[in-house]
Amino acid sequence: MRIIVGITGGIAAYKVPELVRLLKKAGHEVRCAATEHALEFVTRVTLETISGNALYSDLFASGRTEHISLKDWGEMLVVAPATANIIGKVSNGIADDAISTLLLAFSGKPVVMAPAMNYEMWAHPAVQRNIATLKGWGIRMVGPEVGELACGVSGTGRMAEPEQIATYIASLSTFNFQLSTQKWLVTAGPTYERIDSVRFIGNYSSGKMGFALAQALADAGADVELVTGPTALTIEHPRVKTTRVESACEMFAAATAVFPGCNGAILSAAVADYRPAECANHKLKKQGDEGMHLDLVQNPDILATLGGMKKEGQRLVGFALETDNEEANAQRKLEKKNLDYIVLNSLRDAGAGFGVDTNKVTIIARDGRHKESPLMSKQEVARMIVETTAL
Repeated sequence: MRIIVGITGGIAAYKVPELVRLLKKAGHEVRCAATEHALEFVTRVTLETISGNALYSDLFASGRTEHISLKDWGEMLVVAPATANIIGKVSNGIADDAISTLLLAFSGKPVVMAPAMNYEMWAHPAVQRNIATLKGWGIRMVGPEVGELACGVSGTGRMAEPEQIATYIASLSTFNFQLSTQKWLVTAGPTYERIDSVRFIGNYSSGKMGFALAQALADAGADVELVTGPTALTIEHPRVKTTRVESACEMFAAATAVFPGCNGAILSAAVADYRPAECANHKLKKQGDEGMHLDLVQNPDILATLGGMKKEGQRLVGFALETDNEEANAQRKLEKKNLDYIVLNSLRDAGAGFGVDTNKVTIIARDGRHKESPLMSKQEVARMIVETTAL
């Protein structure tokens, strides 16, 4: 793989030559790009010698648009260290140096960042907002780790070690690109079922798992139809088309319209089973001490409907979030809804489920085979699901 390593102005830049060495040892072609401040920590001669290629650092060198030609050459961009400054620039669309211009031009290809900064900077709401924005665009984060920082204290903000970054990159570059002629449907997020003009019935799903699945399928070469309920997440990928819906009925209509033209579907959305029988067009007032009574009606079952529509050659993958008799209930759901695989989440597992960046799942195949994951990032879990169910 052709990898661009972008270095920004943090003390952890001294680790980057070792990262470049590891990437070249793994068989990758590597070119380096650096900001002016990065070269205060690591020299041009070192980076050019280790990579075997000229360094890109001057935005206006010879009047050339090197960030465009380098973007065309690279298949992956790794930013290490990713300082609070570069994270803030890119999340707000600012391009005023070699790395920020390269990042904004590098659309539709995988980007990995290894954040590194003081622990108080890492915890700042602005940095966390910017990180969330970049993750929503599909940019992957490795670290930061907890450890001793340059300021002499310990905390979260230490850049991941070169070996850890190289291992993560290896996991991203091992896809067999067998889905380049395929189209897949993914559902994500919650649904909101309106009670009146200001209230709804919903759940805590963030959509992170579904968006990670859409990214993984697109990275494997598939065209993806992403149907998502209400979420702040976004995804920028030329092979992903996003349709935003609110209710279960809207998601049902979108999913059933798309599925006949797909090779498969992974339905990870947390769809409400019921909706209010009536939705008031105004804010309902308190009913007094006796409380409020709501009549609920059942929503259409998207997974079962697609299972009934499924033709030979199509694959259908569902999710099951269980709290009791997890595997038995998931197996029954798989058979009842005519699925090929079901992905079992359990709320018993710390760090898994709604609203977090990690997950732990068991993939159950129709023939009874099981595959379990350790607690991993949702991006890594998504890759495992795609490799198991789609490739």
